[in-house]
Amino acid sequence: MEGIKMVDLNGLMNHIRPELDDAIKRVLDSERFIGGEEVEAFSKELTSALSLNEGKTMGGLSDDVFIVPCANGTDALQIALMALEIGPGDEVITPAFTFISTVEVIALLGAKAVLVDVQADTFNIDCHAVEKAITEKTKAIIPVHLFGQCADMGALMEISNKTGIPIIEDTAQSLLSTYCDDQGKSGRAGLFGAFGTTSFFPSKNLGCIGDGGALFTRDKNLAQIAKSITNHGGLKRYQHNRVGLNSRLDALQAAVLRVKLPHLKMHISQRQNAAAIYDDLLKNVDEVVIPVRDEKSSHVFNQYTIKLEGEIRDELARGLAEDGVPTSVYYPKGIHEQKAFEGLGYKTGEFPMTEKLSKTVLSLPMHTELSSAQQKYIVARLISRLSEIKGEV
Repeated sequence: MEGIKMVDLNGLMNHIRPELDDAIKRVLDSERFIGGEEVEAFSKELTSALSLNEGKTMGGLSDDVFIVPCANGTDALQIALMALEIGPGDEVITPAFTFISTVEVIALLGAKAVLVDVQADTFNIDCHAVEKAITEKTKAIIPVHLFGQCADMGALMEISNKTGIPIIEDTAQSLLSTYCDDQGKSGRAGLFGAFGTTSFFPSKNLGCIGDGGALFTRDKNLAQIAKSITNHGGLKRYQHNRVGLNSRLDALQAAVLRVKLPHLKMHISQRQNAAAIYDDLLKNVDEVVIPVRDEKSSHVFNQYTIKLEGEIRDELARGLAEDGVPTSVYYPKGIHEQKAFEGLGYKTGEFPMTEKLSKTVLSLPMHTELSSAQQKYIVARLISRLSEIKGEV
């Protein structure tokens, strides 16, 4: 079968192409390319999208949510750390199984990343490991809501409330995911800690046509500090109160995001439906462990990531590629095994779950345009290739 894509950006955009064309023209005609009305409007619309309109919410998640757009998701993390005045001599706890940017920003500020392992089922940060890693130097905890569902924010907020250590939630892959605690109080990913951050990289569930990011917070003062950092440390022109960055979301990206945002819940539903089809097709395949859903969190499926029994992942991926089925590995190495972070002093074997996952996870095509026929073909070829690997064909 031809035409199977890991991510189908054109397919998604074709449905809304006239709206996108109008939005791009509107920006070109305005001559306001950095900041301005488009960015302000997007901030308000994203605030509304993050609110929960029914049930008990954790911390009030409507009027007191402040959005700070920025240039990309990596900058969002760095800005959050800068706003919390984290720097040399400080420690920040974060998972070993994540994309490098989560840890990169800690190093860029001269702080030390303290890595912890992740859970075997959800791939999210191990909260017991977090507690054990806390020292007098710990100034922040960065959980990553990986692949589309929330880390255990109930346990993490309990740690934060007990120790006073702020939490920065990396929601780059989990925008609009919802977490519900044991008391029935619920909230969106990114709105529990001091900051939430996200990315609008094109392949994200809400992606732009370049790069973009944002911070979320319920603290007005932190929001103002973060906003100033995005613009060279100033809120007024030529008045700079702190050292900042040049990290502003441009109007073109904001306009595109405004077109796509009203469709986001439908796009998430389409991803969830595709995930359910995969689940059904794969449920009886002994070598495959389908994604576990945490009962406390919704899953928005930025990725559909399976685990494979035994170290057969790479051979399977090569076979699927020959069959026209693209796959990806998120992530082939733990952060502690990356050359860039040799200086942290960790050794192979210190994070056994991270190391196991890096050898066994495989992400299958996941996007809004995926057809059931394509999914049936993908799984049929996967089963066939597994049989070949086992020597049954």
